[in-house]
Amino acid sequence: MKIDRLIGILSILLQKEMTTAPELAEHFEVSRRTINRDIEALCKAGIPIQTSQGYGGGISIMDGYRMDRTILTSKDMQMILAGLRSLDSVSGSRYYGQLMEKIRTGSSEFLSGRDSMLIDLSSWYKGSLAPKIEVIQNAIENRHLVEFKYYAPSGESSRTIEPYYLVFRWSSWYIWSWCLTREDYRLFKLNRMDMLVETDREFTCRKVPMPELSNEKIFPGGINVKALFAPDMKWRLVEEFGPNCFTESEDGRLLFTADYTDMDNLVTWLMTFGAKVEVLEPVEARNIIRRNAEETLKIYMED
Repeated sequence: MKIDRLIGILSILLQKEMTTAPELAEHFEVSRRTINRDIEALCKAGIPIQTSQGYGGGISIMDGYRMDRTILTSKDMQMILAGLRSLDSVSGSRYYGQLMEKIRTGSSEFLSGRDSMLIDLSSWYKGSLAPKIEVIQNAIENRHLVEFKYYAPSGESSRTIEPYYLVFRWSSWYIWSWCLTREDYRLFKLNRMDMLVETDREFTCRKVPMPELSNEKIFPGGINVKALFAPDMKWRLVEEFGPNCFTESEDGRLLFTADYTDMDNLVTWLMTFGAKVEVLEPVEARNIIRRNAEETLKIYMED
């Protein structure tokens, strides 16, 4: 990605008195023309970079404008590396690993002791997620439309989007985009995408609003849930909803109350508890679970 390369070039210039375009091109595995464009972009961003020709010449940051790296403490550097390491856990490329090595090389005096924070954003689906993330990152950088097949509770559909932001939230990865089919901004879950491709069709960037990612916005509630859980299910309730989502009844069972958004998701979640839960409200959920149990029993009774 261009932004990673720009940060990497800046990091090298801060650590070395001088470097050359061929050295940078070899380091980042790109052409000299690409490096020249990157240097121009850094100059436009206000970084005072100077170049000199001939023997002993090269690329450097102007004297008097060099950033004092002591502004970053050891703890600051550890946090930066923890963040980069978390991105590397889902990356399908070497960008973040290379950037971590560059920072480590020039900042060894700030990195004493052991790492105290390890973040892994990958999941059981890392093998399929990393290629999708890489495709979307490239499409965002190139301003190319993305096409894919999407699987949603309402059914399957083919979508074409303008990709803007990769989002990690609620333990999953999403893409915030303008959907050409719906003619509106949409949040798509990467795990539900298939046949994802970056097209060669360019798009003009919109004035994109930041996605509203509050639980109240995405999961507005509306379904009032009451259920009694077996005492040995306390760990799951605490893990998923926190320790204040239930009260202990006289018989030891846990009275759970919450607002839910989608009936299908609610029923699916409740049924993962099997006989460890009794649904009190809503009545519709009770009826659906009973019908599902009866249909399941028929299947196994046939044996």
